[in-house]
Amino acid sequence: MCVPAMTTPEAFAAIALAAVACDGKLGRDEAHALRCQLEYRSLYNDSSEAAMGELFDRLLQLLREQGVQGLISSALPQLNQNQQQSALAVAAHLVHADRKITAEETDLLDQLTRQMTMPDNDARMVVEAIAALNRDMLDS
Repeated sequence: MCVPAMTTPEAFAAIALAAVACDGKLGRDEAHALRCQLEYRSLYNDSSEAAMGELFDRLLQLLREQGVQGLISSALPQLNQNQQQSALAVAAHLVHADRKITAEETDLLDQLTRQMTMPDNDARMVVEAIAALNRDMLDS
């Protein structure tokens, strides 16, 4: 069965969904952060609740069929370099949403960094900047 290529809004949301789903759990903090990260972006600000629900229904179905890596592999080619950079930043931000970074989340960010069409060092800098932004300086 041939799956049609994702649209840009689907692809961007797919990367964000992969970030929150990669550890096998979608917690309340992560779901809220995902919604907040998408709803103010121009790709989605004219979308109704029903349209966003349909978007995530499609993406969750793809996630079940293809897994996280399949979802990413389907999404990345549909995003230009600037969109990939933004998607990576959102993904990095979302893995920090529940204030606990799992090995799966670290692996996901490493995979995304390697798969981006931007230079590796640029992608790593995005992830490091988001980590610094979310770091609690009171943590030892």
